[in-house]
This record gives sequence, C-alpha cells and structure tokens, in this order.
Amino acid sequence: MNKTINPIRWTIYDLDALPENEGIKREIIDGELFVTRAPHWKHQTIITNISVPLHEWSKTYLGLVIPSPGIIPSKEDSVIPDLVWVSNERLAAIEDDAGHFTGFPELVVEVLSAGERNIYRDKQAKLKLYSQGGVREYWIADRFNKQLEIYRQEKGQLMLVETLTETDSLTSPLFANFSMPISQIFA
Repeated sequence: MNKTINPIRWTIYDLDALPENEGIKREIIDGELFVTRAPHWKHQTIITNISVPLHEWSKTYLGLVIPSPGIIPSKEDSVIPDLVWVSNERLAAIEDDAGHFTGFPELVVEVLSAGERNIYRDKQAKLKLYSQGGVREYWIADRFNKQLEIYRQEKGQLMLVETLTETDSLTSPLFANFSMPISQIFA
C-alpha cells in the first residue's frame, strides 16, 4: 500500500523558531520555504540603478520606492522582494503596525540570482503569488542576459507583455512621463 507523504508546509510562525542570520534571506511562498544567501554586488547595483530614477519620478507622483520590504499577506506567504513601488494611497491600506505589508504594492521588481531554484522562485512561485495578490506590474531584471521582463496584470493574472534589451527604454502605464534606458539598469 502506497502512502501519500504530505510535504512540510511552512508558516510565518516557523520563521521565528529559526536562528537569526543576517547573511540569509528566508521567504515562504504557498507554504514552501526558500532560503538564499546575500546576493552578488551586481544584483544590488541593478536595484540601485532602477530605484534612483523611479525615486526621482515618485517625488512628483505621490509614491515611494522601497528596497526589500517584508510582505506578509498570509500565514503561509512571507516574501522580501528586491524593490517595490507603492502609491501613498495603497501604502496606507497595506502597512501594518510593524512596518510590514499585509498586501501587495502596485509594482514589484526582482533581480534574478544564479541557480535553478532562485530562477524558479522568481519566475514561477513569486509570479503566481504576485498575480494572486493583485500586483499591477512585475519586472524581472536578468543581469546575466541584460534584459528586463515586464509582466502586467491582465484578467487577474500577470502576463509577460515584453522583454526589453539594452537598446530599449522602459516606460509603463503605471508611471506617466517616466522613461529609463535599459542600458542604465545594467551599467
């Protein structure tokens, strides 16, 4: 007789029992634990290269660019995206007393790290979670191929709408009058 083995379902409460380690990032997506170490410095540079022009734009358009916020929408989901943009109005609706988000911002940005598990996490597990959470746009920066994948919400799901390369410029219906050369992201 074959027995079905139930996989371990992690919750946010399980994270409290794990030892602290500043060099390790732990995320839970649909009850699955993902553990990664501190990213490559080029990863961090890409985040800065996106956040600075978006921050400048946001001064006029009433929103915030936030690196690595904690998003805890349920007891089986806890993620730390590389970068988000949230309108002031949305921020008021999703921020808890501890400064975590209990819902999702309008834009989430992830920079791919090396390794199949990391790519699966960002391109599949997080894509599904962000789709369900109502993220309006999801940008995945691929530093290895120097391209930016743009996903937009269509009929309740984030769909890949374009892949931009270094000769392209980034624009978005979320950000009026915003434009950034893709080459600037990977400089």
